[in-house]
Amino acid sequence: MSSAVALYEALARVPDERARAKVIAEAFEQLEERYPNLSELATQGHVREAELRLQREIEQVRAELKIEIAQLRKDLTTQIERIKSDLLRWLLPVMLVQVAAIAAMVKLL
Repeated sequence: MSSAVALYEALARVPDERARAKVIAEAFEQLEERYPNLSELATQGHVREAELRLQREIEQVRAELKIEIAQLRKDLTTQIERIKSDLLRWLLPVMLVQVAAIAAMVKLL
């Protein structure tokens, strides 16, 4: 027999309100003994609230990451441009020196 039916039968047998209150209190006590962590259980509302909170936090992190990625791209582009100009600054004089050296060698032959 289920607990609900047993509770109903116990309530039907009691003669007065005081005894009925005692039966109900005992039923709650048994429920708390059977499920000691009952107050810690999450309801659908709790789960939905946590889900919405997590979704909001995920969106905030995404937005922050997009900003950081954009900044990193900008920084990388700046560094690449600087490296390109540094290479050109060194490469052109080296090429000119090589051409002059080759021309000098050709004159000597």
